[in-house]
Amino acid sequence: MDLDRYLARIGLTGHPALSPEGLATLQMAHRRSIGFENLAILLGEGIRIDSASVFDKLVTRGRGGYCFEQNRLFSDALGALGLVNRPLLARVLLGLGEGVVPPRTHTLLLVNLGGEAWIADAGFGGSYVPPLPLEDGAQVQTSDGAWHRLLRSGERGSLGGEWRLERAGPASATDGRAAPHGDWQPQYVFDLSDVAQDDLEMSSHWTSTRPATRFTTVCVASVVLEGGFASLSDRQFTCSRDGVSEVRQIETAADYAALLRGTFGIALSDDEAAKLPIFR
Repeated sequence: MDLDRYLARIGLTGHPALSPEGLATLQMAHRRSIGFENLAILLGEGIRIDSASVFDKLVTRGRGGYCFEQNRLFSDALGALGLVNRPLLARVLLGLGEGVVPPRTHTLLLVNLGGEAWIADAGFGGSYVPPLPLEDGAQVQTSDGAWHRLLRSGERGSLGGEWRLERAGPASATDGRAAPHGDWQPQYVFDLSDVAQDDLEMSSHWTSTRPATRFTTVCVASVVLEGGFASLSDRQFTCSRDGVSEVRQIETAADYAALLRGTFGIALSDDEAAKLPIFR
């Protein structure tokens, strides 16, 4: 981890304080600067989630990545700052029906912050998930107008999860999978079981290779904006900022690549964009 290069990539000139406010500042800067994306899968590049590969892709080459990449990089940065953390695995419930039990295809971080446990997540592409103390009923509001809460929901190892993260806010400030109302909706469930690197490798491999799933069939990208959120689902661009929403279709590979570079912080060339299935 070259911490200075990472901080430059996310637009910070100094080390954040080792406090809840510092953690929130670092995570927000990360999500505003390094877009969430699965394009390497659709380009046939494959996904590597070791520290060196992730740093090369997201920092050196200026690309984005999905949760296993984003939170690997974020974990390494937190460690370099002196914050002990470890990965957790979660089941994403956003956009799913009641009673559906998906596999553990999302990773987030458990952070020791001054002796207190917090969750941090720089890699959830569906909406912005702020850092939260690991406390039943903990709540926080984000600049997109949404509230987030953490609930103790079950026992460790249960299919329903030991903890449940929920969001209530405008559906426009998500990637489109949220229900079209502002009531509390589940984002994901998780428990505190130890997670090995090979566990992450297995989950990432399933997520990036299983046929007919979201990440192997749809080109997705998202980024957090000041007061809002932007996302791409194939050629459809959706942007919500300060209560104003925009939805439009991207016509050409060159326009798509320019949008990725300008809005999402993802350095994809025109030629690379033209190789995506949505332009072939």
